[in-house]
Amino acid sequence: MALSREQVVATAVELLRRYGLGDLSMRRLARELGVAPGALYWHVANKQELLVEVADVLLAEVPEAPRDRPPAEGLAALALAIREAVAPVPDGADVVALAYAVEPAAARPLRDVARLVGAAGVPLGERDHVAALVVHHILGSVAAQQDRALAAAVDPELPAPDAVGETKAFEIGMGVIVRGLTAYA
Repeated sequence: MALSREQVVATAVELLRRYGLGDLSMRRLARELGVAPGALYWHVANKQELLVEVADVLLAEVPEAPRDRPPAEGLAALALAIREAVAPVPDGADVVALAYAVEPAAARPLRDVARLVGAAGVPLGERDHVAALVVHHILGSVAAQQDRALAAAVDPELPAPDAVGETKAFEIGMGVIVRGLTAYA
């Protein structure tokens, strides 16, 4: 059976979901696929390229930003949808953050963030900076929640994160960002 790029990426996503980023090595991926590690490099140039592809898969199910709402409101809905897609995946925020650093426009939902920021009235020269603020708020929120869960798993005296409270805190932060966008309108 011939190995394909899609198989490599799908297996990487599966390993990430099961074990987290720490256990997603090229060597482990090759072992999981039953090939020599060098065979992977016919399909992806390096681990960074693989992680950009993995991030794209993680964000693929995020619905398109609503076009029937004001841009700032659509941005808040999109940000929450991105958060909900990434939060259940161990180290998902780290993977998407790396992909965003390597290729900010790689995933459609991240391009939509920038588009909505621009549609909200942010000038082109500031659009990418404001979009980065939104993306960092999303990913920082997820990473902090996952870090708190890991800490609570190691030390039972620490409180486990409350998913409802974490989402509420995220929404409050998005509210501040959305209100700040009105300065551009």
